[in-house]
Amino acid sequence: MPFGRRKDAAGTSRRWRLSAKLLIASSVATVIGFSAICAFVMLDMRRGEEELARQTLENLASGIDTDISRNIELYDLSLRAVASSLVMPEIKDVSKEIRHLILFDHAVTAKHFGAIQVFDAKGRLTIDASSLDPVPEDRSDEEYFRVHREHPDIGLFISKPMLHRSAYAIVLSRRITGPHGSFLGVVAGSIRFSYFHDLFGRLSLNPGDIITVLRRDRTIIMRTPFDLDIIGKNLAERSNWNPANLQSNGSYSGVGPVDGIARLYVRRSSTSPLYTVVGKPLDSIFSLWRTEAIRIGAIMTALILFVLGTALFLAHEIGRRAKAEDKLEELATTDALTGLKNRRKFDSEIDAEWRRAVRNDMPVALLMIDADHFKSYNDTYGHQAGD
Repeated sequence: MPFGRRKDAAGTSRRWRLSAKLLIASSVATVIGFSAICAFVMLDMRRGEEELARQTLENLASGIDTDISRNIELYDLSLRAVASSLVMPEIKDVSKEIRHLILFDHAVTAKHFGAIQVFDAKGRLTIDASSLDPVPEDRSDEEYFRVHREHPDIGLFISKPMLHRSAYAIVLSRRITGPHGSFLGVVAGSIRFSYFHDLFGRLSLNPGDIITVLRRDRTIIMRTPFDLDIIGKNLAERSNWNPANLQSNGSYSGVGPVDGIARLYVRRSSTSPLYTVVGKPLDSIFSLWRTEAIRIGAIMTALILFVLGTALFLAHEIGRRAKAEDKLEELATTDALTGLKNRRKFDSEIDAEWRRAVRNDMPVALLMIDADHFKSYNDTYGHQAGD
C-alpha cells in the first residue's frame, strides 16, 4: 500500500508539472509564431516602400534623361547640318549673309543654347552664328578641339563643364572632315547651365534628393543641389566607389561616391552621351515605415509580455492547485487515527493492480496479517495504546 500511494502521488504531480510546462511551451511557441509573422509583414512592407520609391525615381530619371537627350539630339542635328554644309564647294563663293542663311537656317535657337561657332584646322574662329564679323578667338588648346583633331571617329563630343563665353556651359562639338578624311576644323555649340537649373527647378524635390547628370566617362556635368566644387569631377578617380554598383538602367542602395549619405540610386541611360542618376535618402524612404514598425513593435511587445505573464501566472496556479489536490487526496485516503491508508485507497489500488495483472497476464498476491491475542494487549495496556 505505501508503494501504491507514492506512485499515485508522483503520477499526479508529474501530470500537473507536464500541464504547466506544456502551457508555457505553447505560449512561447505562439509568441514566436506571431513575432515571425509580424517580422515577415514588416519586412514585406519595407520592400514595398523601397520598390515604390524605386519606381518613382525611375520615372523621374527617365523623364529627365528623355528631356536632355532630346535637346542634345536637336542641337546635334544643327551641328551636323553646319558641318556637312561647310564641305560643300559652293559655300566658299557666297556672301557672308547667304552663308549664314545656309549654315544656320535650321539651327536650334533657345535661350539656354549658345550660338554655333566654326573653328578652322588651327583652332581659329572663322564663323559665328551670332555675328557676321566675329571677334578673333583661338580654341586650339581646348579639350573639344584636340579630341576631334586626334580622334577622327569620335562623333559628337561633349566637353567638361567650363566657362564658355562668359557663362558656365558644356560645349557640344563635331569634327569637320574633308573629302579624303582630312581635318578641316570643328563646329561647336554650347548648352548653358541655366538649362539644367531651369529643368531641375520645375521638379519638386525633398531635402536630400539629388539629381546628377554625367558624361559616359563618369564626369559630373551637373548636379542638384548645385555645388561648383563637384561639377566637372570625374568619379572614376575616386577609390571609394565601385562603378559596378550602379549599372546602366539599374539601381543601388547605399552610400554614394560624393557624400556619406545612404541613398537609393537609380540610373537611366539612353543613346545620348550623357546619362542621369537620381537618388533619395534611405531615411526619407523608410521614415513612414519606421514609424509604423515602432508602433507595431510596441504593440507586439505589450502583447508578448501579457501572454508570457499570463502563462507564468496560470502555470503557478496550476502548481498550487496540484499541491492542493495532492493534499486533499492525502486526507481522503488516510486514516486519521493510525496514519495508514484506509479502505477507499485499498479499493482503488487493488482495482488498479488487478487490471495491471490482467493486461500483463501476471498473478496477483495479497498478504493479510492478523495480530494474535490483540484483545489481551488492549486489556493490558488500554485501547488507546492498542489504537
